[in-house]
Amino acid sequence: QLQFVESGGGLVQPGGSLRLSCAASGFTFSNYAMSWYRQAPGKERELVATISSVGGTTNYASSVMGRFTISRDNAKNTVYLQMNSLKHEDTAVYYCYVVVRGLRYWGQGTQVTVSS
Repeated sequence: QLQFVESGGGLVQPGGSLRLSCAASGFTFSNYAMSWYRQAPGKERELVATISSVGGTTNYASSVMGRFTISRDNAKNTVYLQMNSLKHEDTAVYYCYVVVRGLRYWGQGTQVTVSS
């Protein structure tokens, strides 16, 4: 059974940093691209970043480019999202995401709140 365990969210002041982790199980992690999405209150879920299966290619939403870094450790079946220079508008629930054999899977979400 495919599962994700997300961690690392919390409350941080503007300009601060957080590192999200998503530990995966139930599929061959190293074979699949992984993504982070986020959903702010009253808004649609949006793609934040994607990383290829071996980590050689990354893509970011324009709103986070230069501030966020997605990475992965295939030995640990874990994908990370390093978030720096956080802004109020980064406040959202963050989800890890994968498509395996045409099916979409989401993590349970971790809350990130940027507030002074």
